[in-house]
Amino acid sequence: MNGRPDRAAPAAGRPAKAALAAWIGSALEYYDFFIYGTAAALVFGKIFFPSSSPAAGTLLALSTFGVGYVTRPLGALLLGHLGDRFGRKRVLIATLLLMGASTVLVGCLPSYASLGVASPVLLVALRLLQGLSAGGEQASANSMSLEHAPENRRAYYTSFTLSGTQAGQIVATAVFLPVAALPQDALLSWGWRVPFWLSAVMVAVGYFIRRSVEETPVFREEVAAGEVVRLPLAVLLRDHWADVLRVIVAALIASVSTIFTVYALSYAVNTVGLSKTPMLWVGVLANVAAVISIPLWAKLSDRKGRKKIFVAGSLGCAVLIFGYLGAIAAGSYVWIFVLGIGMFGIVYTATSAIWPSFYGEMFPARVRLSGTAIGTQIGFAISGFLPSVAAAVAGDGRGAWLGVAIFTAGLCVVNAIAVATGRETYRVPTAQLGLKHTPAPQGNEVGARP
Repeated sequence: MNGRPDRAAPAAGRPAKAALAAWIGSALEYYDFFIYGTAAALVFGKIFFPSSSPAAGTLLALSTFGVGYVTRPLGALLLGHLGDRFGRKRVLIATLLLMGASTVLVGCLPSYASLGVASPVLLVALRLLQGLSAGGEQASANSMSLEHAPENRRAYYTSFTLSGTQAGQIVATAVFLPVAALPQDALLSWGWRVPFWLSAVMVAVGYFIRRSVEETPVFREEVAAGEVVRLPLAVLLRDHWADVLRVIVAALIASVSTIFTVYALSYAVNTVGLSKTPMLWVGVLANVAAVISIPLWAKLSDRKGRKKIFVAGSLGCAVLIFGYLGAIAAGSYVWIFVLGIGMFGIVYTATSAIWPSFYGEMFPARVRLSGTAIGTQIGFAISGFLPSVAAAVAGDGRGAWLGVAIFTAGLCVVNAIAVATGRETYRVPTAQLGLKHTPAPQGNEVGARP
């Protein structure tokens, strides 16, 4: 493998095209995923669980958000296998279509009052399909971008997957701003459905864009050399299980995102009694800041390394989560905006800008998609249940935020340890990524390639 020509030197223009396809596709797909989280926090308790108390209805609605993370690992297993076996592009298109169909159907569901218990059952089923799709989305987009990228700019190009995710969250939250301002009767009858129906148009655009991107040079050479493995999972668990475990633990940093996006919104509106509109605007502005800061952190990582920036972001979140949740408890909108944007829009992005390259660089091409997908999605599955766990443990009291903050900070510290004890990979040539006992080149050997 070391003797082959460098498979990570695509023709001019391909890295940008692959990054654009990853950015737009992730924005469109995660628009679907995040509108569900917003609806779960604001309205699903009343629509699908009206017979419960307000607190219990909110808890049940947040649990359906977490249910989507159950099938993420299954999606990672299935779609990771397909991506390493048959190519990254096919999985990118399949995940987009599955997410779009599931989301539109959520918007068509009758309420509990109309259909009875079948209504929340169907809601959970569609949420499971969303999770199945999301299980392969980011890993496929990351692998596509990484394998098209020049060796000295892998973090920069792969970071567009995550900035696309943030853009999808911006659009999802922004769409809910006018919807949340509707009169209560209109919101609960038809208003909440509009963001889900709009998904059909957005997925059509994403499908057109992703069809135009080429398969990666790395995968094409694997096919030409007859080195595509029949059972990527077997090779992954035999030779790379330690790296999968490291990714699982490191991926717990996503707990910051789920707490910020779902738990904090529900706590602010349903427990503290703050207005929905400014809390939604915190999410919009934090994600705008994230879209700007993600490529900047990634460029810095290509120059200075992955680990030190990742760890700094994790530990920074461990501190700022106390300030943000405390500001919500105090009802201080000024500090809510300052700390929310600072934590999620700037500090947290030091991790989300880097993990697409850092995790992908742990594995060789033949198991890269499987390794990244399985590792991240198991970690994300744990993180996805945190809003409902936090709501159950914290209770209804206004001061219950402190326990949630302590728990989230502890996960950030665990993440920092997992990253700090991993291999530094930013100077390893693409063809040697994931190979054992391969020293990283010294100096600027990798960075010399334009």
